[in-house]
Amino acid sequence: MTKTIRSLAVLAVAVCLTGAMCLAESSGQATYKTKCAMCHGATGTPSAAMTKAMGIKSASDPAIMKLTSAEMSSAVKNGKGKMKPIAGLTNQQITDVVAFYRSLK
Repeated sequence: MTKTIRSLAVLAVAVCLTGAMCLAESSGQATYKTKCAMCHGATGTPSAAMTKAMGIKSASDPAIMKLTSAEMSSAVKNGKGKMKPIAGLTNQQITDVVAFYRSLK
């Protein structure tokens, strides 16, 4: 009986941790997936077609890496080049998505 209870307790902890890890997906990552990945690529590397059509650079491009967080936030809010402003995001969501994008290699 105690072995069964221990097994159920371990299973419950595992399920809780798995659920927490799924929920722990950063809000920046979630926002990136829904608002940015279609153009910038799931890993920060746009498709060749997007690079050609829109001039999008990879997150690891030196020109992108030298941009400040404020410059990236401005691009999200106001647009830049062919990128249109991304509507419906709070300042916190923009801060989070910029931080997530900067973490991509």
